[in-house]
Amino acid sequence: MSENEIATVIVDAAYKVHVALGPGLLESVYQATLEYELKKRGLKVSLQQALPVVYETVKLDLGFRPDLIVEDKVIVELKSVEEVAPVHKKQLLTYLRLADKRLGLLINFGDVLIKRGITRVVNSLPED
Repeated sequence: MSENEIATVIVDAAYKVHVALGPGLLESVYQATLEYELKKRGLKVSLQQALPVVYETVKLDLGFRPDLIVEDKVIVELKSVEEVAPVHKKQLLTYLRLADKRLGLLINFGDVLIKRGITRVVNSLPED
């Protein structure tokens, strides 16, 4: 599956979770529920996978932990806030660069309408 095909499944799963649970819960609830829904659909999902940061020639194991990495291709960062801040998009783009991934989804389950809460963040995504 391409990054865009995976993203389509993730968005559909996020919509289903949001309709079932509504806004306002903790991020950890949406993370666990979205992980379950994606695995149910046959996708490989890694939760809070520690990724090292390489600086010059040094590998720093303090790293970062994206909320979800789906099919080892798409990073999903989850929020449950009234409004996503610009720093959240920058954070996801940095995750994509450090992990050498091309596509990320920032999903804010705090928004009343989930379609307003989903943002695609691209790091040099090739055409399908």
